[in-house]
Amino acid sequence: MNRRELFAASAALAGASVLPAAAWASAISRPRPGQAGWPSDAEWDALSRATGGRLIPGGRPALETPEARALLANPFYIGDQPGLTESSGWLDAWRSSPSAYVVRAESAADIAAAVRFAGAHNLRLVVKGRGHSYLGASNAPDSLLVWTRAMDGVTVHDAFTPAGSDVAPVPAVSMGAGCMWLHAYQAVTNVAGRYVQGGGCNTVGVAGLVQGGGFGSYSKAFGLAAASLLEAEVVTADGRIYVVNHAQGPDLFWALKGGGGGTFGVISRLTLATHPLPENFGAVRLNIKAGSDEAFRRLLAAFIDVYANNLCNPHWGETAHIHGDNRLEITMSFQDLTQAQAAAAWKPLLDFTAASPGDYQGQGGFFCVTVPARRFWDADFLRRYAPGATTSDSRPGAPATDFSWSGDGDQIGLFWHAYTSAWLPEDLLEPRNRPRLVDAWFAASRHAQVGVHFNKGLAGADPSVIAAARDTAMNPDVTEAFALAIIATGEGSLFTDSRPDLVSARARATRIQAAMAALRVAAPNTGAYVNECDYFQPDWQRAFWGANYARLARTKRRYDPAGLFTVHHGVGSEAWSTDGFTRTP
Repeated sequence: MNRRELFAASAALAGASVLPAAAWASAISRPRPGQAGWPSDAEWDALSRATGGRLIPGGRPALETPEARALLANPFYIGDQPGLTESSGWLDAWRSSPSAYVVRAESAADIAAAVRFAGAHNLRLVVKGRGHSYLGASNAPDSLLVWTRAMDGVTVHDAFTPAGSDVAPVPAVSMGAGCMWLHAYQAVTNVAGRYVQGGGCNTVGVAGLVQGGGFGSYSKAFGLAAASLLEAEVVTADGRIYVVNHAQGPDLFWALKGGGGGTFGVISRLTLATHPLPENFGAVRLNIKAGSDEAFRRLLAAFIDVYANNLCNPHWGETAHIHGDNRLEITMSFQDLTQAQAAAAWKPLLDFTAASPGDYQGQGGFFCVTVPARRFWDADFLRRYAPGATTSDSRPGAPATDFSWSGDGDQIGLFWHAYTSAWLPEDLLEPRNRPRLVDAWFAASRHAQVGVHFNKGLAGADPSVIAAARDTAMNPDVTEAFALAIIATGEGSLFTDSRPDLVSARARATRIQAAMAALRVAAPNTGAYVNECDYFQPDWQRAFWGANYARLARTKRRYDPAGLFTVHHGVGSEAWSTDGFTRTP
């Protein structure tokens, strides 16, 4: 499709034909290989020709040697395999499974051909970019996979105006749907000296993160990734290619900003606004162990005071972990502060622990460092000055610029036993409510480690950041939360050991649920983050999208009335069985 044809298709968006409403409620059972309705070899050959030979059989690489199996610890390798996903499964929920066939898309036209084929043959259709979905949205057995990994180009714009719009141009970056955040950061920050709001994990794909909402280390400063979306090229269920933004297809554009990936269409390209780059990024590390339960409660109370007074602002993000052995572990990041300014924010907590040396250990290990922001994703710089912070892609011939953060390594191929999240409302930081927050954190930590992700709640952000978040499809709870609590557990990859200890796994999952129940005493009615949440989340429509769900459902019915795009707990998935193959009554 050339540029003129593309814009003509975009202009026709408002009049796009949709299936009658009756089709939304019709009974459908999708075929599997060998069943009636499964495409013939000749029909698959026709799809191969339509996509320039980019149709390939599904399956997994041979992993028979120790050298081959070692590759399963490499997120870059996993991302380059259509039959693998970054998580290997979830207890009693899903296990990573290759598709029957894969279209290795290189263009929106390839995607459109695959979507039309899946619609014509009533196939289970799956969309995968980098394959990081915790809920297994990027894989399904007996399906046709649209794999966008090869669509990984990055173009930085000094001035970008969305198609059909008369707004003033702004600096921006366009990325293919298969692009990972590392490459986006390197192009925008290392080269262009700007910042784009993306994910914390370098190998996460841009499209999935934005469609779920998208947090990074500095979300209180730069907002949601979805809120920076200026324009998207998307293939809808009718197999047509559209360019959507605030002026063209605004309802679909809004749905793509946090309404969930794999639900409204297949994104082929995104354009996000970029932001001025601060001078410095930095990190703080602190690990304090209390000598008793009562001392630990006092430590938590002191930390909450310091957070509320000094850290709940656009400079700070990332995580505090609350451990069952009475440890408070701080792994936080900051931006646009000097090292002295950052360290000063922590002085009240360090003074508190120093005043009771018999009760606390570890406060002397306080660590604070800054790095030039423009070098933050510079592989050579990091290998020289922070060699333990990164892990390079070890494959022969891999680009020397590719690296992942070492702290993300424990999730590669993980088999999840349980994963839960909950937003913590800002009113818990009011002095009268802080004891309730201390009690909840402490009670939850008796069952499992609690991670409190301060960058994944926007309370404390600039009003403009809050306003932009309210113009996305995300649950509005995010604008009133100071953090997202995550409680989760898992074990090693099922790619190498397909028989986990299910009794032990279920016992650990039970502890996670008990921990979340204890935490929920302080935040009983808040939502959860759709990209990081419980596979078995009750009342998921409200939890993920709140009052926005009704509008999302209307958009889903308009652009995908037959439910071609179906993911677990995605908008409209109530109409389908858990595996996405059978429409429910």
